[in-house]
Amino acid sequence: MVNMIYKIFLLILISIQVLASDIETLFLKGNELYRHGRYNEALEVYGKIIDSNYQSSSLYYNLGNCYFRLDRPGYAILYYEKAKKLSPGDDDINHNILFAQKNTIDRIDTLPSIFIFEWWESLITLLTVDGWTYLLLIFLFLLLLSISVFLLTRNPVLNRYSFFGGVISLILLLFTLTVLLVQLNADRYHQYGIIIETVVEVKTSPDQNSQDAFIIHEGLKVRIEDKLDNWFKIKLEDGKIGWLEESKVGLI
Repeated sequence: MVNMIYKIFLLILISIQVLASDIETLFLKGNELYRHGRYNEALEVYGKIIDSNYQSSSLYYNLGNCYFRLDRPGYAILYYEKAKKLSPGDDDINHNILFAQKNTIDRIDTLPSIFIFEWWESLITLLTVDGWTYLLLIFLFLLLLSISVFLLTRNPVLNRYSFFGGVISLILLLFTLTVLLVQLNADRYHQYGIIIETVVEVKTSPDQNSQDAFIIHEGLKVRIEDKLDNWFKIKLEDGKIGWLEESKVGLI
């Protein structure tokens, strides 16, 4: 039985290594095609990597670059945003998003917001969910270490430092946990997308025959409020709300 489990584990490990090797080969091939200006071919190669359910900010970043070179700002911004979701602090990704947005038509005025809310939004998006989770584990380890030192040592100086270290670790632990829970909740209930068609007529209801609410264009970022059949209810930064077909927007 143990021998069988070992063989299964070894087989899984070999499969993972082979898959990783194949992905690296495809990634290098896609990069080479991109360098030679063969952007459509590079997209096909990168697409094969995506089909294997592999995700990385580098992959999405390169996809965004290909679409940008092909003058398709909607898809370019979509994949830059996907890259940003995995690496929110990457300057190159953030720069390319701003640069690609200059090629879009819509200029949406945002609703005025309170400074503290803007600061909080910037804070929770500073790291990914994985990043906040790692930070949480670090503070948990420091808290447990401080408690252990406080209980096991008889040195009054170490007791004092471990006590204050434990208090600080506990505060940071609770703060990080709060941020992590808020971000998990935001990822669960707040979905965003990028318009990928040149011109989109947003409807007042999820019906092709309903009245037009407003018109938006390729590359605009929208918030997904609801879904009904193959329709998305969207909200713009200026507060406008309407419905559009699912196929006209790419989910981040």
